[in-house]
Amino acid sequence: MILIDVLGLPAPQGSKRHVGRGILVESSTKVGPWREAVVAATVNQGHGNRMMEGPIKVDVSFYFPRPKGHYRGDGSLKDSAPFTHATKPDIDKVLRSTLDALVQAAVISDDSRVQEVRAMKLYATGDRAPGAVIVIEDGGRA
Repeated sequence: MILIDVLGLPAPQGSKRHVGRGILVESSTKVGPWREAVVAATVNQGHGNRMMEGPIKVDVSFYFPRPKGHYRGDGSLKDSAPFTHATKPDIDKVLRSTLDALVQAAVISDDSRVQEVRAMKLYATGDRAPGAVIVIEDGGRA
């Protein structure tokens, strides 16, 4: 099992746009810093180049900053503030950028090796800063 704690703003890997001569660029400017954060956390926590060939199970909890509207004037959290994050970005697109970063960090050989995924979008609260907690496990025989 590999456990990776990433700090940063989870970002979706969205569409690519064509800029000419067959060159495609990411339409999201936030995906680069997020992927870099995932790679850096993976390497800094001693998991870089620890290749898992698969089949692989991945469990990711993404933590997003809370909007100001979730807080009272005194800074305390409103009772009506939700625990889960059910707005953009789409979870599948954030997962795509995260899995691609894990391939870049040489933790998984290819994201096609992932056979099972559990992903959640939550709000960062208390001591939990925005980012993600990623657990990667051997999926057993496919």
